Amino acid sequence: MTEKTVVFAGGGTGGHLYPALAVAERLSDIAPEITIHFFCSERPIDGQILSKTSFAFTPLPAQGLTLRPHELIKAVQFIKTFRSSYRQVRAFLGDAKQAVVVGVGGFVAGPVCYAAHRARTPLALINVDCVPGKANKLARRWAHEVFTQFEDTTDAFSGYRAQVHVVGCPLRSAFDKPDPQRARDDLKLDPQKKVVLVTGASSGCRSINEALHALLPKFDPFAKSWQIVHLTGIAHFEAAKAAYQRTEIAYKAIDYYEHMPDLLCCAQLLIGRSGAVSVAEYAAAGIPSICIPYPHHRDRHQYLNAEKLVEVGAAVVVNDLPDLNDRTARLWGELEPLLSNEQRRMDMSNACDRFAKKDAAAEIARRLLEM
Repeated sequence: MTEKTVVFAGGGTGGHLYPALAVAERLSDIAPEITIHFFCSERPIDGQILSKTSFAFTPLPAQGLTLRPHELIKAVQFIKTFRSSYRQVRAFLGDAKQAVVVGVGGFVAGPVCYAAHRARTPLALINVDCVPGKANKLARRWAHEVFTQFEDTTDAFSGYRAQVHVVGCPLRSAFDKPDPQRARDDLKLDPQKKVVLVTGASSGCRSINEALHALLPKFDPFAKSWQIVHLTGIAHFEAAKAAYQRTEIAYKAIDYYEHMPDLLCCAQLLIGRSGAVSVAEYAAAGIPSICIPYPHHRDRHQYLNAEKLVEVGAAVVVNDLPDLNDRTARLWGELEPLLSNEQRRMDMSNACDRFAKKDAAAEIARRLLEM
């Protein structure tokens, strides 16, 4: 096979990077001779994720765009860092052999996709949310191929030249053969007790953490049969530890866990956000979920993502209400029946099969090699 370079562009959250990593893994398996490179943001989460892989990566200075009048200096910084990032990527593409650029979302993808356009380099987009973000909306006019998780998303790319493929969300190869026992051993979990996993995704979530700690005393009647694993996020870990109240139920707080497919597959119930990658992972793991969508996105895309799980019967949704008492009351109203009803949890787990698409990464990898 002719030498080829595949460049992935995006970051700022795990939700942007993990689908790209899933495709990169499959590319390495199919065509180990190709060169793979990531352009990511300077946010710590990007380096934390990518440094644990074998792929080369370059953080770019690009920053997000704001149009608020009182933040004019940030708009100026956006232009300066966009240009700087663009020049750096354009030089890279000039030296690369048969390059293909893959935009995966996040503000840092913008200058990379524009550089691909100006260099006449084939451009593909991966869009796993129901609603495209700013970067993919910008880049869709230049794209040759678009890969989406949901059929509903195709309308956002109609009228442009790109061919759109509904393939699902690319998931890391670890979801092919998860090892739940490794997670139980790593976290020293009681093998006789079921697991409630609480997570705010890669960055953590303060409102979910607060709700869980307020509810801990209510778990006492379930202490003999359940235990809690609370993935707090690195930024919230110390605050979560300080807020912990000793209760009868076994409770383990962790800031980050590397082997998430294993952890998801060792749990019987999940409370978490509903980012596009998260809902795909819940379904792949077959775990019943209580989704608490992030409430402040203008397009409410986490609500739309969660509704896809609700439609097949694999999840319920609880609003992230501003008042803590209201939030905890709504959450416990959905959580308590699920803790008590094994048959309902089994039905929700089985419903995940109607949502999960586990071959998306391989499908995207094959098409990228043909570009």
